[in-house]
This record gives sequence, C-alpha cells and structure tokens, in this order.
Amino acid sequence: MSKALASESIVPVESLEWFKSKGIEPGFDYRDVWKQEHNNAFTVAKMLNADLLVDVKAIVEEAIEQGQTFKQFQDVLKPLLVKSGWWGIQEMVDPLSGDSKPVQLGSEGRVKTIYKTNMRTARSAGQWERIERTKRAMPYLLYQLGPSMEHRVDHVKWKDTLLPVGDPWWDNHMPPNGWGCKCWIRQVSKFEAEKLIADDKVSTDSPEGGTKQWLNKRTGEVEVLPEGIEPGWNYNPGKSRTEAMQEDLLQKEARMRETLSNGSKL
Repeated sequence: MSKALASESIVPVESLEWFKSKGIEPGFDYRDVWKQEHNNAFTVAKMLNADLLVDVKAIVEEAIEQGQTFKQFQDVLKPLLVKSGWWGIQEMVDPLSGDSKPVQLGSEGRVKTIYKTNMRTARSAGQWERIERTKRAMPYLLYQLGPSMEHRVDHVKWKDTLLPVGDPWWDNHMPPNGWGCKCWIRQVSKFEAEKLIADDKVSTDSPEGGTKQWLNKRTGEVEVLPEGIEPGWNYNPGKSRTEAMQEDLLQKEARMRETLSNGSKL
C-alpha cells in the first residue's frame, strides 16, 4: 500500500475532534459558506433543513471516527436522504435571489462529494495540528501527489516541494487544493531534509505560479487565488482554526483585563 493510500485509512483523533467541534450552517449554495467558515460550520449545499443537517453531520462524524469506506458511508446516508425527501431534482427557491428553479439534491455524486470533502479536510486539519505539535523534531513538509489517475498540471509542478513548516506557502497550499484533490503532505526531519536536498530530489523554492481573479457571484467579492488552487480551497483548514482560536483567546483575555481594570477604578 502506498503512503498516500495508507494515510487515507488513518483517522487521527485530532481530525475527529476538529470535525466534532463544528456547528451547522444551512446554505443554499456551496459559496454561501466559504473557506475558513467551514472550520466552524458543517454545511451541505441546498440542505436547508437544520434537523436533517444535524443528522447528516452525525453520520459523517461516525464515518470519520470509524474510518469507514465510501460504501459503508453511502449505505447509511443514502437511505436517510431518500426517506427525508432530499433526493433527486426538485424545485427550490434561492433565498438570495428569490427565484424558484430546479436543483439537484441527493444523488450518488452528491453523497460521494460529502464523503470525500469532509474526510479529506478533517484529515488535513488533524494533520496540521500534529505538524504544529511536532515541528521542532520534524520541521519540514514535502508536497506529494496522491493516487489519482490524472493530476492537475500545477500540482505536478509542486511535487517534491520541500519547505519549512512556517513557510507562508502552506497557508494556501495545504492539501486538498480543489474538488477531488488527493495530494498530501509528508512531514520530514531536518536530517532527512538535508539528505533529500543533497541528493537533488526536492525543490526548496516556494513555487511561484502567478495568481488569478475569481468573482464570488453570491457575495460579489473578488478573490485573488494562486494558480492551481480552486475557489474555496485556498486556505489551510488546521492552521485557520488554530489562528481563530488564538485570536478568540486574545480577545477574551483583553476583555478580562478591561473588566478587572474597570473594577479597580470603582
């Protein structure tokens, strides 16, 4: 079994805790809950029933905890969606525009997207937590291609890129880097990094592939994306959550200091 495939079967406890801490956020379009918002909220496009969303989140959580295959996950989720009436093409009103139009709800493809997207982002977030915890002993990250039959051109260019954990390149390029992306990161020690560099097997320069502009028609916001990164995937799930938690802690400490300061003046 390849290392990439092996990593797919491993479900770290950090990944489960990252996913369990999410709330829910109903949304009509996948662009309504965006990038880092996914760190704090579980959503499925066009699943506006909060109770159903809670049930689906519980099924995904169980799949992550048990390391379920897609077939195992599908055998549980599909009957629930069919029974709930969230299946096939139906008429729905877009809350943003007020227009009624036929939309695709549950399908074999949607179930697969729910499974793959949540499993991979949870693993990515869990891996980053471990990276931060062990970076003194293993301070480098190596970009690797996954087991896909075909790879995105830019991702092939990034293969064997070796950069320190703290390099800002990982802020946007921590896999997955798009829908269906199976690329992965291997953490390496300083000793191994030096050997890879000496053997001329890696690149130690941050890849500069240019940028592109993308308009989110749901929000009107124009984003600048690195080439090779699909809209909505240009963030690091684990790092974004950590930074948000640190910022929240700093704000709480500031409020506490202010309260104590005001109390001492009374």
